[in-house]
Amino acid sequence: MADTLNILRVPHAFDADLGRETRDLIPDLTAEQADLVVGAAGSSPYLKDLLTREAHWIAEALSAPHAAVATLLQECGALSPDQLKPGLRQAKRRLALLTALCDLSGGWHLEQVTGALTDFAGCAADVALKAEIATLIRRKKLPGLTPDDVETAGGLAVLAMGKMGAFELNYSSDIDLICLFDESRFAPDDFFDARQALVRATRNMCSTLSDRTADGYVFRTDLRLRPDPAVTPVCIAMEAAERYYESLGRTWERAAYIKARTCAGDIAAGEAFLSTLSPFVWRRHLDFAAIQDAHDMRLRIRENKGTGSDVIVVAGHDMKLGRGGIREIEFFTQTQQLIAGGRDDSLRLRGTVESLFSLARKNWIPLNIAETLSDHYRAHREVEHRIQMVHDAQTHRMPKTEEGLARVACLMGCSVEEMQKDVGARLREVHQLTEGFFAPDPTIAAPTNDLPTDLDSEILERWHSYPALRSQRAQQIFQRIRPELLSRLAQTAKPSEALLALDGFLAGLPAGVQLFSLFEANPQLMDLLMDIVGTSPELASYLSRNASVFDAVIAGDFFQEWPTREELLAGLQTRVEGEDDYERKLDAFRAWKKEWHFRIGVHHLRDLISGEEAGRQYAQLAEVVIAALAPVVACQFSTRHGPPPGRGLAVVAMGSLGAGQIHAKSDLDLITVYDPGDQEMSEGARPLAARPYYARLTQALITALTAPMAQGRLYEVDMRLRPSGTQGPVATSLKAFRDYQHNQAWVWEHLALTRARGIAGDPTLVANIEEIRSAVLSRPPETVKILQEVTEMRLRLETAKPSAGILDVKTGRGRMMEVELTAQTASLLAAKPVRSVREGLNAGVVCGWLSERTRAVLEQAYDRYWAVQTTARLVSDQPLISDQLGKGTARVLAHAGRTDRLSDLEKTLEKTYETCDDLITQALLQESWT
Repeated sequence: MADTLNILRVPHAFDADLGRETRDLIPDLTAEQADLVVGAAGSSPYLKDLLTREAHWIAEALSAPHAAVATLLQECGALSPDQLKPGLRQAKRRLALLTALCDLSGGWHLEQVTGALTDFAGCAADVALKAEIATLIRRKKLPGLTPDDVETAGGLAVLAMGKMGAFELNYSSDIDLICLFDESRFAPDDFFDARQALVRATRNMCSTLSDRTADGYVFRTDLRLRPDPAVTPVCIAMEAAERYYESLGRTWERAAYIKARTCAGDIAAGEAFLSTLSPFVWRRHLDFAAIQDAHDMRLRIRENKGTGSDVIVVAGHDMKLGRGGIREIEFFTQTQQLIAGGRDDSLRLRGTVESLFSLARKNWIPLNIAETLSDHYRAHREVEHRIQMVHDAQTHRMPKTEEGLARVACLMGCSVEEMQKDVGARLREVHQLTEGFFAPDPTIAAPTNDLPTDLDSEILERWHSYPALRSQRAQQIFQRIRPELLSRLAQTAKPSEALLALDGFLAGLPAGVQLFSLFEANPQLMDLLMDIVGTSPELASYLSRNASVFDAVIAGDFFQEWPTREELLAGLQTRVEGEDDYERKLDAFRAWKKEWHFRIGVHHLRDLISGEEAGRQYAQLAEVVIAALAPVVACQFSTRHGPPPGRGLAVVAMGSLGAGQIHAKSDLDLITVYDPGDQEMSEGARPLAARPYYARLTQALITALTAPMAQGRLYEVDMRLRPSGTQGPVATSLKAFRDYQHNQAWVWEHLALTRARGIAGDPTLVANIEEIRSAVLSRPPETVKILQEVTEMRLRLETAKPSAGILDVKTGRGRMMEVELTAQTASLLAAKPVRSVREGLNAGVVCGWLSERTRAVLEQAYDRYWAVQTTARLVSDQPLISDQLGKGTARVLAHAGRTDRLSDLEKTLEKTYETCDDLITQALLQESWT
């Protein structure tokens, strides 16, 4: 039979005569069941009493224990009000007896035992509460409610906290409850009468469960986990509780709500409240400050409960609160959950063992630690149960007397010596594994005056006035990490510069507790901070306003491979869909883009990706933003003017974005092309003709990209490359675009067209634009005209955009813009619609305009230019003057340019500019080729 109890072990009898005496009272036991009863009754006076009282019931229950538990729950639910107290107490006796025997036999594992106890506790609370609510409704004490409202307990929800919430009730546990009511169920004028009645119902429910009668008691109840229990009634409104947690909730209350669930009353209302409370419990950032809070709680418990002895002695040891005990494992697990659960909802589990393994799966703790702590947790709980089984006492302390220890050892089926050896080893290992997590690292915990002497003391002294260091708690944590922070700063290339950058970073922090705790728990993050503040003030500025980005570094996401375009787009769309307001959506775009923008910058700065890879990632990021933003803008615009006529609007990337490579400060060169089809007007509340419709839609899109908001702006946009430049309409119809490119466009516009690429809009419309581009660029070239106009363009560019210095690799003779122009020219001359510089230069070789040597020199030069340019724009948005650069910046630039020193880079660049200028000039003057 599937439900038969499988007896794998039996306890020893401390008093075998009492055990046999009890066994003889119970008929129909199998030999194994009889041995189980002898051991239980012979060691536990409490179990002997239960076996005596339930002798006629237990044999049948042991033959099918799961069915027996189900029957008990069913019978409790059918109890009449006058039978509630005796009926629940009898059910509790029987459940306590059955679970004890299933536990002692090894036939039920820990979770089955605690699960049965917890299910019964929830059932008892629900039955007792609804009986009270039914009485109140019958007596007209709950305004506006009818007998139909008994099923939802009139909006009163009972939250199971602690072990009951996690289905981990121990054998003789009290139950921690929070009782809340949904105030929206009552009219405002009835609120106080309803609250008074529900408070009475809560008190009566607790009395039903906890009063000790001739039949015993059901559960001791504890309501002190509610908000501010010293001044609040035993049942409070959900809205008042929510306000309390949002404004005054503490870390221990957050930890308590990890295990919270609704166990009785209005289940739906309770779960809705817990969902509302989720942001309080689960912070979006990695909450390493919780470690110190948990450590402080542990120390207070040790002090208040007298469990702080450094020496672990099993006799008299508190298995719950003592060193290496159950609470140590629970604190360790819950604190890890608080740290990371805000970013990963798969960690938001209630059970201790399942939570440990979820943390291991996500690499927050090693698997072997999860396995070890889980094993010790189960063993500790079994010991705890046997301590409580002896006399049904709500205690977690090992007995001190020889008899007491012997009774517990007998229930465990071993000798006192074996028990002490095993329990002691487990306690010590738990303490060893968990204490290091909570206690501050001694290498950075103590302040020291042994600091670098070449740092500006005035800067160090003003730190205490910054917002991040105004709270006492922030000052305490910072004082512990300050020596290590300054030590690492002293190891940078130029400490005085890094100190100024660090000063700016600290000055920009709005708060410090979380970040300083993060550094204390993960000192390696200080190296990343030093890299950033020592080379890129802009990245440091972003970091000071968005310190939660360190969460991703610790979580392991930050240094993963760059995702695919589809993965990026899906992530962005999910982020934006969570906002229901247009402006909040736009800010969500900005926040998301900045997070990824910062990531690219750090990867580039730390040499994890090349300048070329960074350029591609920046470009793909911009492309994904526009692809996701355009439909959002169109949807918002449509609410007033109706859906876009025809196939809608396509966004075409020009310039570097079209070529798929931009840098950290790039503007976006864009044009828009639309196809209204046969529709002359939109259909909406305020219809517009197609041309003004798409002109205004384009303006709305540009505004969405460029408008400064709470999260800044997305990108600067340049639309001067549209047909007819600034004189033309901001949006061009497909028909007009085709006609213009074939019949009216200037050479410079066809040069720009070589890099055009559709990045958003109807796929068929984007394909039509590409067909037009390919057809125009594939026509036989007007070679002489092209070379003449390009030569003139070089002169105009030289006059309009003079070089800003030797490190300005973009503008000037033989520099980046000229190489790009040469590649675009080669594309036109070869009649090849290619986009990138490399493809264009290759096309120039194929058609005979460029020599292989010219191609190789220009391509190599462009690679160096791009590497220097992307690095320069990462570290500064101002022109770079070599004698004004810090050592960190100079080192990064030299490395980007593949030289050892900045002076070497400048010499290399000067020579390269000259060589490229000569080669480009020679190519444009090839009369024999034309």
